[in-house]
Amino acid sequence: MASKKSFPLRLDPILYQALERWAADEFRSVNGHIEYLLREALRREGRLPSPHGLRREEEEKDAD
Repeated sequence: MASKKSFPLRLDPILYQALERWAADEFRSVNGHIEYLLREALRREGRLPSPHGLRREEEEKDAD
């Protein structure tokens, strides 16, 4: 398993409570849910490498 980077994160208490409820609804820890949300946002924006190691922009450029 790859190691993970740890860092402190300060959140507004109301935001944390909302994340806590949402994470519980999805059967995830708050930390796991934050990581899931960030990964999904990055994926949607094409900022995560694709399974082939290419970013979305590179794939689109290759398609031209």
